[in-house]
This record gives sequence, structure tokens and C-alpha cells, in this order.
Amino acid sequence: MQSLQVEGARVWLLDSVTQGGPEQTGAVVVTGSHGGLSAARYAAAYRPALVVFNDAGVGKNAAGVAGLAWLERARVAAVAVSAASARIGEAADTWASGVISHVNAPAAALGFRVGERLQRAVERYLAG
Repeated sequence: MQSLQVEGARVWLLDSVTQGGPEQTGAVVVTGSHGGLSAARYAAAYRPALVVFNDAGVGKNAAGVAGLAWLERARVAAVAVSAASARIGEAADTWASGVISHVNAPAAALGFRVGERLQRAVERYLAG
């Protein structure tokens, strides 16, 4: 687990969403985890301002991003980056090279868009 200062805010890099806790409440959390339902439940427990997942190739019945819709109902902004752009399980690579492939409605309302480089999108969001 590490954190970065971006536009005066802390961005947490967690290889696994399970590493998060109260310290990440209200923060931007970039994970290397898939965006499935189990991962979403972990993130919802500590309610980040934005949580980033890997789409894990999306998978059968879109299981790799199913957590984004679940988090949308919980009013938590969430995006996933393409597994072709960032290594699964590595938050630092997600931050450095991730390209957004899926966005839930709360994240879209914050300005996140499919096709954007994750790092640029987060920097723009934090610059406000």
C-alpha cells in the first residue's frame, strides 16, 4: 500500500481492494483488483470518493465489472481500466498506464469517461 500526493490530495494505491479501510474513506483509491461484486463490497465498506478497478477482461456476464453497478446503487463512484492497459493486481501499473474502459453513473457525473488515461482523469478531477 502506498499513497501519492496529487493536486494536494492523497491518492491511495492498493494492489488489493481488501487493503482499504477507514483511512481511505472519502479518498481516491486505485486498486489492482477486478471490479466484480466481491471487490465492490470491500470498497463500499470504507466508502472512497472514487475507486478504480481492473476490468479483468470483463469476463462471462460482465463479471469483471459487475461491481460498478452495485457501487452505483450505493452511490460510490467507480471506474475500471482495461486489462489490456494495466496489469491485474498492480495498482502502480493501473495508475501509470491504465485506460478507463467502464464508468458508473456517479463517476460519469464527476467527469470520468471511457477511453481516458486514468491518471489524467484523476488529476483533472482533483484539480476541480
